[in-house]
Amino acid sequence: MTAIQERIVNENGARKAADGVRIPDPAGPGAYGQGRRQPMRQDLARAAELAKAAEDHARERQHPKGKLTARERLDLLFDSGTFQEIGRFAGGNIGHDVPGAAVVTGFGEVWGRKVAVYAQDFSVKGGSMGVAEGDKICHLMDMAIELKVPIVAIVDSGGARIQEGVAALTQYGRIFRKTCEASGLVPQISLILGPCAGGAVYCPALTDIIIMTRENSYMFVTGPDVVKASTGERISMEELGGGYVHNATSGVAHYLGEDEPDAIDYARTVLAYLPENSDSLPPVYAYGAGHAEDVAARRIGTIVPQNDRQPYDVVDVIRCIVDYGELVQVQELFAPSAVVGFACVAGQPVGIVADQPCQLAGSLDVDSSEKVARFVRMCDAFNLPVITLVDVPGYKPGSDQEHAGIIRRGAKVIYAYANAQVPLITVILRKAFGGAYIVLGSKAIGADFNFAWPNSQIAVLGAQGAVNIIHRKELRKAREQGPEAEERLRSELVAQYEAETVNANLSLETGQIDAMIDPEQTRDVIIRSLSVLRGKQRRRPTTRHHGNQPL
Repeated sequence: MTAIQERIVNENGARKAADGVRIPDPAGPGAYGQGRRQPMRQDLARAAELAKAAEDHARERQHPKGKLTARERLDLLFDSGTFQEIGRFAGGNIGHDVPGAAVVTGFGEVWGRKVAVYAQDFSVKGGSMGVAEGDKICHLMDMAIELKVPIVAIVDSGGARIQEGVAALTQYGRIFRKTCEASGLVPQISLILGPCAGGAVYCPALTDIIIMTRENSYMFVTGPDVVKASTGERISMEELGGGYVHNATSGVAHYLGEDEPDAIDYARTVLAYLPENSDSLPPVYAYGAGHAEDVAARRIGTIVPQNDRQPYDVVDVIRCIVDYGELVQVQELFAPSAVVGFACVAGQPVGIVADQPCQLAGSLDVDSSEKVARFVRMCDAFNLPVITLVDVPGYKPGSDQEHAGIIRRGAKVIYAYANAQVPLITVILRKAFGGAYIVLGSKAIGADFNFAWPNSQIAVLGAQGAVNIIHRKELRKAREQGPEAEERLRSELVAQYEAETVNANLSLETGQIDAMIDPEQTRDVIIRSLSVLRGKQRRRPTTRHHGNQPL
């Protein structure tokens, strides 16, 4: 007799499970026989054996490829012992040794908070999507939406099940719609831990965060064979849609894990900063300030050079401001002229947006504009305050940028900030020029508090460029007297422009800047600002259905 058969069913809370206890049948002698222990149904015992065999089979299929099974992945994702599966044998046939559908669905806890998950099982029919799989996923998503809990999708699938034809494709349509329904309501994270091809790619594309791995992780609408047949181009799966390509080139993915445990750990980390849903506030963590904050405050002023053309790493500045120096970057490998990510300030989760002067001088281009805009929108959806650190010379110039749609794509940053209703705090570190100054959390675009460091410069254009335009006639005359005379006049005009126009005091006097702060005060000022804004309420000033965001 197996261990599962030794268990005694606890019926209506009236029976105790204990070895050697004789449980009388309340109806008298009958099916079970008086005084006999209630036996477990044979088909239930068979189901347990079938489940074990299926997991053994999955390990044999997945481990040689360097991949974990669906259930091993869930063990890494959830707090120990918290996963509760639903529909374990749905789509299966226990009598014919079919263990179930090619997807595992259920609920568990991450950091003690409930999370819904569906994990495709590549060891069952290649993880392909059929009617049973679609029904399980949609049922899970319905429950997650009703319960208002985050949804994690673990993708490892060969695509739609060809044998089921259009019925399988229909399930993707249902999942697309439910993903859109959940968008902005609950956080949605996609872990791509295997192939994801064809129409299936749009399931993760609609979610908030996409995580891939360096190996075994692929996303593409048309695979290498189709590309070759259509265009003659020979390309590998890795080059076409591997993890690095989508993290560094296309911007489709948001994190590149070294392996599956690393990717899953990133998902757990992101969930630690986000609330369960749009109606909840992010969790607040205990934090005790100490000597480290004093050291960081003294260091922050030494990081940014006085010369506005000299680069530095803005991540060093961020680490001096946030708790424990911890920043969880999003899309770290994509559009590096902007840095976005999650952090905590005095225990409160926030979103960080910063220009990166050591990449393209921190200018905004088509990619960094979309990166910033989407991140701000996600923070606004899930009630995370946005802290913006500005050191921007403007939008990146060039015909390539204009032709790539810098107007349309740059406008996304405006839309994101102008519509955000979470607390917005902006600090100008060194320079803020042109339209880029306005869109990156300026007072005019809707920020609540704006601060500037003493040597910061705020203007339509940098002094050198402005002098070349405004005083071109004077410079031309000076050039006739020789290069030295021209350079001397240029230096005088630049100094005059910086004193009269670029000086941040002008913005302070007109109310565009709330206060001039020393660099070492930055963290304290942000903490106080967050405290003031803690009660900020959302508003709905019009009855419109939604705006028409530039896409």
